Amino acid sequence: MAFGRGAGIGRAILTFAILTAAAAPAPVAAQTATRASVTAALHNIEAYIDEHMQQGMVPGLSVAVVFDDEVVYLKGFGVREAGKPEPVDADTVFQLASCSKPISSSVVAAIVDDGKSVSWDSPIADIDPSFRLFDAYPSQQVTIRDLFAHRSGLPGNAGNDLGALGYDRDTILHRLRLVPPSSSFRSGYFYSNFGLTEGAVAAARTTGKPWEDIAEELVYAPLGMTSTSSRYTDFLKHDNCAALHVLYQGQWQALSKRMPDAQAPAGGVSSNARDLAQWMRLELGNGKYDGEQLIPEAAIAETHLPVIRTGSNPLTGSSSFYALGWVVNYGPRGVELGHAGAFSSGARTVVKLVPSAHIGIVVLTNAFPTGAPDAVADTFLDFVFDGTSSRNWLEEWNDLYDTLAAEMAAPSEALGRSPPSVSPALPDDAYTGIYTSTYFGDAVVVVADGRLQVKLGPEGAKVFLLSHFDRDIFYYYPYDEMPDAPSAATFEIGPDGKATEAIFDDLNGEGLGVFTRTPE
Repeated sequence: MAFGRGAGIGRAILTFAILTAAAAPAPVAAQTATRASVTAALHNIEAYIDEHMQQGMVPGLSVAVVFDDEVVYLKGFGVREAGKPEPVDADTVFQLASCSKPISSSVVAAIVDDGKSVSWDSPIADIDPSFRLFDAYPSQQVTIRDLFAHRSGLPGNAGNDLGALGYDRDTILHRLRLVPPSSSFRSGYFYSNFGLTEGAVAAARTTGKPWEDIAEELVYAPLGMTSTSSRYTDFLKHDNCAALHVLYQGQWQALSKRMPDAQAPAGGVSSNARDLAQWMRLELGNGKYDGEQLIPEAAIAETHLPVIRTGSNPLTGSSSFYALGWVVNYGPRGVELGHAGAFSSGARTVVKLVPSAHIGIVVLTNAFPTGAPDAVADTFLDFVFDGTSSRNWLEEWNDLYDTLAAEMAAPSEALGRSPPSVSPALPDDAYTGIYTSTYFGDAVVVVADGRLQVKLGPEGAKVFLLSHFDRDIFYYYPYDEMPDAPSAATFEIGPDGKATEAIFDDLNGEGLGVFTRTPE
């Protein structure tokens, strides 16, 4: 999930989004679905969606359902952009965010199917010798499996912050070696967009083709997924595409865009309900599609096997596991596979499969924060297997997202309140200059139009005004999707009365947001 750039924001969403794909009660005997129960459930879920869309649940939503290798439902609801009339339909293209991961898992399964040139257990050092982690041992031992299961030790936000500043994929993957691990190698689960991205692009290297090309060749084209791509430029070419929306000032508003190419395997796929229905057929068919075994059954099956425990579901308390690009749960319907996606700039998506019942659902929305995709999928499966839904999934998921939103906003709230007594800032030249971070590059603080500003990212492409808060603490607004959410920039002053360091809070989640002043 390629998410908000802030350290706190990034970690909150990364932790939460995985759990949203994992709803499952305590294990009991597996249940089955019938044609009659699915037909009734489709009628009920459409009425459910219609009711809640009228209440402003999200601006737009699209659904695909597959049962017994047949696409039994495709429909869109609402609008592509709030305030505009163009409707969402089954062909509306959405940005999938982290629902890209299980799709990328399908691609890698197709790459490794012969096991000759590369396997899930191929060391990255043998495929991409330039890649390094922080420590020598995991750098030599880490495999594609480790990276797709998020057990490399990379912290959850590693690389997301660089991507938000505009750095390209090669630069970000190279700089991951500078990020201290969150756990020892293979001992902990830390959801990492750029870790999985490295696993995918390393696998693609063995084909001699870029990731984006091999994904098209091995999965999108054979399945007829003509509206699906791992390139943002392709998304922009569609007239029928969904804008990103955030809940701002009590309304859904399209405030920003998201170009996720740097982490395309982890969060950069765009697609529509019609295409994703074909991909669900492939997954539920164990690699078989329209009578042809496109990916060997064993290769697909391996992606569904748990590798590491992720924790407990926030609503049900059941144990959740991560496989290779999939979340795995064991519940009353047997094995459940799923994944959630989220962009804090305005996207939420969910896919859920119940392989034993040959049924799957994907729900795409153009909004954040919302629990709508999870609620629609969970309510639909309740209708299928139980005939009714006894829980208000939308209220429960939205309550969790409200909690998440409060956590995201907490660091900004203190900056929104003036301190009891404000100490004046030093003269501007105490703060101006070039500050350097090995990980982030340069932060250039200058005066323009009488205001301090900082330039960050490649060639200083990101420019933020610095407003005074108290003495050597300033604030700025780094989040396009949250225009009213400030973050702090704190300067450490040396004996000569000039700043020696600058600390940018939204970049400091892993302790790497400290920039040292370059001598003049």
